[in-house]
Amino acid sequence: MASLSNPPLPGRPPRLAPGLPWPLGSQWDGQGVNFAVASENATCIWLCLYSADGGTELARVELPGQTRDIFHGYLPYATPGLVYGFRAEGPWAPDEGHFFNPDKLLLDPYAREVVGEFGWRPEDFAHVLDEPAERDTRDNGAGALKARVVDEQDFDWGDDHPPRIPAADMLIYELHVKGFSKLNPAIPEALRGTYAGLAHPASIEHLQRLGITSLSILPVHHHIDEQRLIEMGLVNYWAYNTLAFFAPDPRYASGHEGMSLRDEFRNMVASLHAAGIEVLLDVVYNHTCEGDGNGPCISLRGLDNASYYRMDQQSPRNFINDTGCGNTVNMSHPNTLRLVMDSLRYWVSEMHVDGFRFDLAPILGRYDDGFDPQHAFFTAVAQDPVLNRVKMIAEPWDIGPGGYQVGGFPRGWREWNDRFRDAMRSFWLHGGPTRGEFAMRLCGSSDIFQGSGRPPVASVNFIVAHDGFTLRDLVSYNERHNEANGEDNRDGHGDNHSHNCGVEGPSADPVVAALRSRLQRALLATLLLAQGTPMLAQGDELGHSQQGNNNAYCQDNDISWIDWAQADEDLIEFTAGVIRLRRQALLFDKHWYSGEADPHGLHDLYWLRPDGKPMRGEDWGRGGSLACLIGRPGRASAPLLLLVNAGAEAQDFMLPAGVWETQLDTTHPRGAGRWHGQGEVNYEVPAHSLVLLSAAGAGIRL
Repeated sequence: MASLSNPPLPGRPPRLAPGLPWPLGSQWDGQGVNFAVASENATCIWLCLYSADGGTELARVELPGQTRDIFHGYLPYATPGLVYGFRAEGPWAPDEGHFFNPDKLLLDPYAREVVGEFGWRPEDFAHVLDEPAERDTRDNGAGALKARVVDEQDFDWGDDHPPRIPAADMLIYELHVKGFSKLNPAIPEALRGTYAGLAHPASIEHLQRLGITSLSILPVHHHIDEQRLIEMGLVNYWAYNTLAFFAPDPRYASGHEGMSLRDEFRNMVASLHAAGIEVLLDVVYNHTCEGDGNGPCISLRGLDNASYYRMDQQSPRNFINDTGCGNTVNMSHPNTLRLVMDSLRYWVSEMHVDGFRFDLAPILGRYDDGFDPQHAFFTAVAQDPVLNRVKMIAEPWDIGPGGYQVGGFPRGWREWNDRFRDAMRSFWLHGGPTRGEFAMRLCGSSDIFQGSGRPPVASVNFIVAHDGFTLRDLVSYNERHNEANGEDNRDGHGDNHSHNCGVEGPSADPVVAALRSRLQRALLATLLLAQGTPMLAQGDELGHSQQGNNNAYCQDNDISWIDWAQADEDLIEFTAGVIRLRRQALLFDKHWYSGEADPHGLHDLYWLRPDGKPMRGEDWGRGGSLACLIGRPGRASAPLLLLVNAGAEAQDFMLPAGVWETQLDTTHPRGAGRWHGQGEVNYEVPAHSLVLLSAAGAGIRL
């Protein structure tokens, strides 16, 4: 038995059989528990058993089996509920990237449930604070985070099944579990801000009223708050600081009807599925909460730092920081790749989620020499029978070399398209960009995605996401107002393409209020009618404001929580109506448009100037208004005509021949259109507005 700086507890330790190297983590088989943990550079791993509250170490025993990089052992008669942690022996060599310290209890990376709270104590660091080369010999076991063995088969899913929303019908709604329902008076107070609150009929009814098909839920993996935030009295509200890749975060659990944490999450998924709504998780596999070389030793750092994290090859003491969060996971190492793949499969197979949105996704495909769309991770996902049937969405940028990869991901992946966001904000709020840029973004960004053989739905279009201004604030503030974050208003984006409509912040001026409302409707309509996969941010459909804070990552309060009492009912109805139009007409088809005409001279897509003449060369390089004639929409039975006027003055449009009727007019608070008449006449489109007309027989209604 290898030596420890702290000897084993007195008394006879339990006897472990060698057990099996698979699956990793802890697994109860009805007669005992198998433990398995991966480390390429450890010399031995100790299993430490604790009291139910995690405060007292009961036994410490070496895992007796080793199969290649996997240490394993089997504890007979052990049952679910057992609390445990690991200690790892190995070299203490920070200059070589090794931080093995058996005095530190380590959380199982495969923990399904985490016991305890992280306290940022000096003894939770492998090194002596301010002396990074010196090993800290204090035992941190009593207060360290631990794992609890669970029964994987303890939930009755009934007839739950994935909604499997078709690609062309997908409409994403990005939300935060707590912020979405925390202030909703229609939900019992004890359930607000929890998994049960999101599963409540009042939440689901709102989503169904809008026509949402898919939720993109901000991170729910168990996370910890950064030390500097705690010292300022703040928290990491967005939760992009993952601790455990298999454990739901208990902060969002209500304990409703005695449900366990995992069962409450599962019940939420089942309830959403029953309503026909998919669940996509925003996941953070690009870094962990352990930070850089001066960070705490909680799990991966102590188990095998040099394998799990990317280190500077010239100076292994230094962590590569392509994430801006202190460390970067090493997806080129088999043990790290397996950890991420196992986690993804777990959330699909055991928790029934329908897909993922990957934070800073280029990290997952990065070798030492840069991003590679043929990286082992993408190949592994493509061939995996569990993962290749769920939805995969990339945030296609990080801060590393070549980190901007919009359009660079493999087939089958969707990507957040920030070029759509910036172009549409600029077009409606600042009189730019050119007509050509606007048309390109409206039609799925073919310049980005078509050349690689990917369909228009690969572009996840958004005007607003959790990171940045809300839609309401986008038309209410020219500058960020992040003072509450405690960083002297230096954090967050400085270039937002926003427009305050003449007054910074709230205004009682009816002219300002009317303009802001009209711009919100125009932006929403553009997003929801565009080709691609639209994504709404929570609260934008009802006028949610963050008081000008465009980086509310640390604001777990009414800055971030949706104020349902102030909901704009007209805007909700407008949004729901445009979504119905999108679904009925599929205005821009799931296939790329060619601009070609059929034998009857009808073009699938035809761009017109306001005077009714075709757009030609130099017309595209200018700003201003334009019209789009869709001769063969995806689902409507007759042509559709989109009239767009982003200017400050009304614009006359010459309508093509035929009988036309208005289906959407963004000047109306709920989008209602009233006009019906013959073509070849001038139709006035008011300033800052968009109108959709249908030819007779199109068969669509707002």
